[in-house]
Amino acid sequence: MRATIPGWGADLDPADRPSFPREVLQPDHSGAHWSFPDRQPETYPRERSIEHAFLTPVFGTSCPPRGLSGKVRRLAYARYSEGRAAHWLLLMAADRIDVKEAALRSFVTLRPDNPITQTGISSELKRHGARSRFGRNRADVVHQALDPVIVAGPWVLGGWLAYRAVRRLLA
Repeated sequence: MRATIPGWGADLDPADRPSFPREVLQPDHSGAHWSFPDRQPETYPRERSIEHAFLTPVFGTSCPPRGLSGKVRRLAYARYSEGRAAHWLLLMAADRIDVKEAALRSFVTLRPDNPITQTGISSELKRHGARSRFGRNRADVVHQALDPVIVAGPWVLGGWLAYRAVRRLLA
């Protein structure tokens, strides 16, 4: 084999193995050359996996869980192991709920979301969006017809529901 395959058997000799220092058992050496850092204080109850006894010493605090999406996230961490599909499905559902909550929150601000500019529709018209898709074997051409429905559908439905609600209140 050594004659037909270049490099075959290069690590047969234990003294010449690339992973040799790693394979030597040295019980007095742990491999870690640092001390455990000070723990970051928890300013609010953090979601933590049921597999781990405590949080990592440093964790993110920029997006604290809030609203219904926060409750769904806490449920995912409190009830299901990270190895279960239900855990991840609940976290994905919480992300979708968070998107809807953010859209609703934007309506009570002075600058609500603008679906035309913030979804890239105006960029599609200005920067040759259609020309860049056709004739280039792109995979997203198949679902391109559904993109306006997926992006604009919830906004149109929300506008229609708001129109119906206002009409019912005024009638």
